[in-house]
Amino acid sequence: MGTLAEEIFSYKLGRPVNAGEIVIVDVDHVMSHDTTSPLAIQAFRKLTGERGGRVFDPARAHIVFDHIVPAATVAAATLQRDIRGFAREQGIQILQEGICHQVMPERGFVAPGEIIVGADSHTCTYGALGAFATGMGSTDIGVAYATGRSWFRVPETINVRLTGQLQPGVYVKDVTLELVRRIGVDGANYRALEYSGPLVEALSVSERFTLCNMAIEMGAKTGLVAPDATTEAWLRGRVNRSYPMLQPQNPRYERVVEVDVSELSPLVACPPDVNNVVPVEQVEHIQIDQVFLGTCTNGRLDDLAIAASILRGRTIHPTTRMVVIPASREVYLEALRLGYIETFIQAGASVGTPGCGPCIGRHFGVLGPGERALTTMNRNFTGRMGDPTAEIYLGSPATVAATAITGHITDPRQFLA
Repeated sequence: MGTLAEEIFSYKLGRPVNAGEIVIVDVDHVMSHDTTSPLAIQAFRKLTGERGGRVFDPARAHIVFDHIVPAATVAAATLQRDIRGFAREQGIQILQEGICHQVMPERGFVAPGEIIVGADSHTCTYGALGAFATGMGSTDIGVAYATGRSWFRVPETINVRLTGQLQPGVYVKDVTLELVRRIGVDGANYRALEYSGPLVEALSVSERFTLCNMAIEMGAKTGLVAPDATTEAWLRGRVNRSYPMLQPQNPRYERVVEVDVSELSPLVACPPDVNNVVPVEQVEHIQIDQVFLGTCTNGRLDDLAIAASILRGRTIHPTTRMVVIPASREVYLEALRLGYIETFIQAGASVGTPGCGPCIGRHFGVLGPGERALTTMNRNFTGRMGDPTAEIYLGSPATVAATAITGHITDPRQFLA
């Protein structure tokens, strides 16, 4: 009996497990992407021998090309060539259809009660489906590829209880920014953040992904939402194996953070830290050179729909450019069908191949010296999108769309009346 994290580990190990215990567990899936796979492969080779070693299960080992797709440099193309060779040798399918944290759930590689490790810090996103998912370094992932196992210190849990109703123009991205502001960038170090409350129960799976995605921005090991009927409906047709609908049982939380979202307005995180959060009204004077809609935080269909509803029939400000990158091929195709992509292109945006795009400053929208961007990303660290003198602001898809129209940070509520 315990928190959702404790319940998952107890289920996997077949015995009661408590926070603070160090355990070795069989993992359900292991993932790396095009920029973290090379070091994971190197660790795998050292552990198993230069040639001849086999991954624990090719069907549960996943490599996703998303960070630099298509390859933008000779160096990136060379790395991807080498990774493809390893994948062929091991019988691993390379997935090149969007961001790993969107593609893994879409392809049915995440289910409630599972434990998933990935060589990317935002692997915590999958907790939205009731799985314990966490990012690890490439060396640990190499070991997991070889053994199918990993060690954990079972984390203590902070319960984040969300109540109230979102006001018009306020979205889950604003809620996540408020949580980072309150908890801090290190306020949940090595904790599990377990999201609950009436608001969470009413959220779509996509919105739950946004919540759990930014758990790492508070230092958390993972973000978790207990599975429910909404979860089951989203998984139907994606996951054909049985899974447990684990729930917290008389949990002992380290603490409870309660937020009434009814009181929130649109928020913006200002450089250089994610917890430097202010109401949009305080920064409306700031001119923006580029807006970016996408990423594993806000590149899903509902995010594109929000932005398209604001941009429809309007054009981007002449001094501002807009980059739009759907999170996956599935999202892109549905956005095409619904006319969102046409709306973005007619407004003057550049629409890119599903993937990470400029989120890590590798291609398709890199910032120059002194430029400013407002994005739906999860991080605004110095130099993340290009030149270290560039500034990155974070906001919701609605705030990004409104800003694209005016050329300066803008409260989206004026376009929603």
